[in-house]
Amino acid sequence: MSGEASQRESASRSDRDSSASRAGAFPDGADQYSARTDQVLRERLRGCNPRNLNPEKAQGLSPELQAALEPLLAAIESLSERIYEYNQQIDKIARESYPQVARLEQVKGVGTLIALTYLLTLEDPHRFRKSRDVGCYVGLQPGRRNSGQSEPQMHISKEGGPYLRTLLVQGAHHILGPFGADSDLRRWGLKLAERGGKNGKKRAVIATARKLAVLLHRLWVNGEAYEPLRNNHQAAVPAAA
Repeated sequence: MSGEASQRESASRSDRDSSASRAGAFPDGADQYSARTDQVLRERLRGCNPRNLNPEKAQGLSPELQAALEPLLAAIESLSERIYEYNQQIDKIARESYPQVARLEQVKGVGTLIALTYLLTLEDPHRFRKSRDVGCYVGLQPGRRNSGQSEPQMHISKEGGPYLRTLLVQGAHHILGPFGADSDLRRWGLKLAERGGKNGKKRAVIATARKLAVLLHRLWVNGEAYEPLRNNHQAAVPAAA
């Protein structure tokens, strides 16, 4: 047997020995063991979010998995506690110094952080002649380029404060997401996403964030009670008459 053939035979024998060793450690095979482990983790952590992940989630797992997961879960729990403390401080600031926050929080998907950041970024609502101008101010208004007979929509300007823009987009994600409350804004955004083609969902989120910025300004200026289904109600009145 040539030297090259001998090396191949030796490598093949080594692979077989390694496979046999894994099979001995895990009678059903390493791949099946890994699949079962992955399934156990998914079942244990299904429905969890970072706010309720803690070391108790690792109870009932094998000692090896507990050793691997407990430090990670403990770190998440500690971070969640810090986030809760900061949220409490933000709520206190809003209640004591910015009562207008309550007007903006009427919109489901707008929390204290979004509302307070909105107020502090815009500072004075009367600096805008129209509520629609706020969409441009926060950089959520898409540009347009005239090209012959068409006017293709361009990317948003991304002017203004990037932090507020990020929070408004997050609020739009919640409004359009599976836990969003029924409202005119949600219905409008979902309809826009359906007919938007490949990037429809992304454009719908940005458009919803822009409408959200406009809506919050109106609530701030007018001090009106928010009606989530105002358009639906107005449409129903003539029909009933």
